[in-house]
Amino acid sequence: MTEENPPLDLARPEIGPEEERLVVEVLRSGRLSLGPVLEKFERDFAAWLGVEDAIAVSSGTAGLHLGVRALGWGPGDEVVLSPFTFVASANCLLYEGVKPVFADIDPVSLNLDPAAAEAAVGEKTVGLLPIDIFGQPADLPAFERIASDHGLAILEDSCQALGAIDSEGRKVGSRGNVSTFAFYANKQMSTGEGGMVIPADSGMAEVMRSERNQGRAIDMDWLDHDRLGFNYRMSDVTAAIGVAQVARLDQLLAGREEVARLYLDRLAAIPGLELPAPDQAPARRSWFVFPVRLPEGVDRDGVIRQLGEQGVPAKAYLPSIHLFPHLADFGYREGQFPVAESVAARSMALPFHAGLDEGDIDRVGTALAAALGAG
Repeated sequence: MTEENPPLDLARPEIGPEEERLVVEVLRSGRLSLGPVLEKFERDFAAWLGVEDAIAVSSGTAGLHLGVRALGWGPGDEVVLSPFTFVASANCLLYEGVKPVFADIDPVSLNLDPAAAEAAVGEKTVGLLPIDIFGQPADLPAFERIASDHGLAILEDSCQALGAIDSEGRKVGSRGNVSTFAFYANKQMSTGEGGMVIPADSGMAEVMRSERNQGRAIDMDWLDHDRLGFNYRMSDVTAAIGVAQVARLDQLLAGREEVARLYLDRLAAIPGLELPAPDQAPARRSWFVFPVRLPEGVDRDGVIRQLGEQGVPAKAYLPSIHLFPHLADFGYREGQFPVAESVAARSMALPFHAGLDEGDIDRVGTALAAALGAG
């Protein structure tokens, strides 16, 4: 690593002059929360996604929690989901006393396997929580069939998949289920922190807007509240960034897709390295991160260390969350979900953002091949 080859960024948001201009405009307005820019962000996002309404919140996790509450899930209920995900997918259930019931994943898509999910449905099951992992759209038609057959509700965790297209050619999150998105700094579009929840109907939207604001209805005085709520508000400063990002979201998605294409071309020749599955039209992945799976038996920590020495950051991504202490208390054990556990033990995220060029990708590929003894 030299001055000519400084360390690469693992992730980096694309923030430009329009984001800066709109943020300064909000600051100068003096209306920093629950103002017109927040409302514009919600309208613009809903229009881009092709849905009736969208509710901006402080994080994707907040959106998931409001979704759980809107669907009426609570103590004694069980919801089926994948163990190969970010922990918020399960935590949002625990907040309301719901038991997460895990089922194994498909070895190609890395999403919850519909057959495994259906086998996990029991007498106490009230819903399914499919996750579009790494931006790969889950098989929503299959999950909707299962939900219909068993009288279940669906909460879509699309926090990693903004812009993905499902197997029926529809934008992920636009099918009419409650769905959620997140805008953390490494996402397809970013507001730093923040998220969006898509309600299933107008009545649900009204309750969600109240609950994100401490349980106050829109037409109530600022110290009046008629239900339990939370401080899940998004500020207008944050929303200003979102307005600018939505306006060029197609461009942001295209930039990430081009970097992914460069990676797929460059890494294809490394023996034993498993790359993200190709799209099956009309479905299309939205590129959140660029994950690879190392061959069985490779020391992942050692590979990450060697890459770091070359200025190429990498991160183990994602864990099998059923083995986390606060979830293992439900009786989950190692070896219970072999596909998810194998993928979790071998997966690694490489530097990924639209600012990477062909030279950067070649540098990553060279370093990775050397670390795997293939250079």
